[in-house]
Amino acid sequence: MSSTAPSPIPARRLPLAGVLRVGRPSDIWFKPALSVVVAVGVPNLTLLALGRLDLAMYTMAGSLCALYAHNLPYAARARALAWVVLGMLAAVAVALVTASLTSSAVVLVAVGALLAAAQKALCDATRIGPPGPVIFAFISSASLFTPQTLGQVPGHLALAAAAGAWAWLVGMAPGLVRPHGPERRATARALNAAAAYAEMFVEKSADASAAASAEAYPTDSPSPGRERARAAGAAAVHAAWQSLLATGARSEPRRALERLVVRAEIALAAPADTDPGRLRSWARDLRGTGPVPSVEPASAADELLGVEAERAAGRRPLADRLGPLLPLALRTALGCALAGYVSLALGVGRPYWALVTAASLYQANITLTWSRGVQRVVGNLVGVLLFAAVAPLAHLGPAALVLCCLAFNFGAEALISRNYWLGSICVTPMALLITEFTGFQRPGELMTDRIVDTVVGALVGFAAAVAVTNRRAGDRIESALDTVERAREHTARLIAAERPGPGSLDAARRRLAAALVELRATADAAAGEWWQRAVPTERVLLAERTGHRTLATAVRRQGLHALEGTRA
Repeated sequence: MSSTAPSPIPARRLPLAGVLRVGRPSDIWFKPALSVVVAVGVPNLTLLALGRLDLAMYTMAGSLCALYAHNLPYAARARALAWVVLGMLAAVAVALVTASLTSSAVVLVAVGALLAAAQKALCDATRIGPPGPVIFAFISSASLFTPQTLGQVPGHLALAAAAGAWAWLVGMAPGLVRPHGPERRATARALNAAAAYAEMFVEKSADASAAASAEAYPTDSPSPGRERARAAGAAAVHAAWQSLLATGARSEPRRALERLVVRAEIALAAPADTDPGRLRSWARDLRGTGPVPSVEPASAADELLGVEAERAAGRRPLADRLGPLLPLALRTALGCALAGYVSLALGVGRPYWALVTAASLYQANITLTWSRGVQRVVGNLVGVLLFAAVAPLAHLGPAALVLCCLAFNFGAEALISRNYWLGSICVTPMALLITEFTGFQRPGELMTDRIVDTVVGALVGFAAAVAVTNRRAGDRIESALDTVERAREHTARLIAAERPGPGSLDAARRRLAAALVELRATADAAAGEWWQRAVPTERVLLAERTGHRTLATAVRRQGLHALEGTRA
């Protein structure tokens, strides 16, 4: 390999085609939609009955925590939601104390930008999204520009904490009816993704007998479509293992789910020997509350020990995960601060809207940030028109105002998984209506401020993303490549061993799969970044192919692909 460092590559073309394309909704879109309506509705209707709707902004801080952690198993969700509520309370506390100590808009914007940067880094490091840091930034920035006295802060924080506790209960309530629901959904996704890869393999293999003689794994270069299907399957299987490993005691339903995920792994390793219809049938059976499909365990003792070894491995320390995110945090801080200051210079009365718009843009790379910016602007502009249509109805009275906000809460979560701009159409009027909890305002002024802040936040925020380069993206690829190679070599040594330790090959196989998923995500993120050295595409593809071949060999080494249920 050459020791000469590749030269930085120029800016890539920014995409427009497909940015606004409407996709399929999330399979659980209704869960956050219904949860947020219940979590927001009960406190707001209570305040309405008490005649104190002016306090709704503080309860909203806790209520909106119900949007998080719907993909996590309930044991992990309990911890994650608790941390979300505590994080929200900490951000609101900083904002309210700052607001009580100063009325300087310059200082308030600076504090808001720093909070947004910290929220971006922590949410990305913990992978708590969706909705990620945007909700935190929205609440904390609005709190900064709400007049306070120091004596009012404890009471307002108590309201937020009470609503946060209610949101925690709302988020955990479905577990009473379907205690293994998240794990079942994750397993079903893995089975369906593996079935899709197996179907594509059969359809696109020109010579099935040649594929069989190659031990069900092609040695030539797979087509791009097959590569994407394999990567999607590997990611789904990895997500399913993450879901299962995040749980507490391994009950029999969870053990059955683990065996189904193993079948998905087998399908990825030996697609020519797989019956996709059987995988899809198992996935369908996981819907609802019926029993988990029973399949024979694959080397049961080793599989059991492999899962325990994986659980004992733990996660990387938070500090290690925060380090690579520094450029994104700097982008967020700079972009939010500049957006707020430009909005102030233009005389807009609510500069935090521009700050939040900038905060909402920042994705894994500049290309994705650009796409999010286009979606945000289009969604907000259409949302302003929707607000103009709804404002007369909302102004009929406080009850109408609350009900309109709840409807937009539901609509935002119902649409946002299809495309971000569709969700923004509902988020925008909801944000405008929330400002009227303290009293009705002139719609024309609100609409003008929102349009100006949206355009300012998007333009300034994207400019900051271009200005702050992410040179670490290339370093992360090198690190990911090294991790894959170490994991592959370790797995290969266990394959060659006559008698590997109990559970060691299972655990090694899953760690190699996780490393391959991380490599793909890192390469995709770096591919959309500007002003960095060229992505080593060939090395990444070679590492992926050899890594997946090693995974397939590990499956054959254990004899899993010969088990009943993997063939038609």
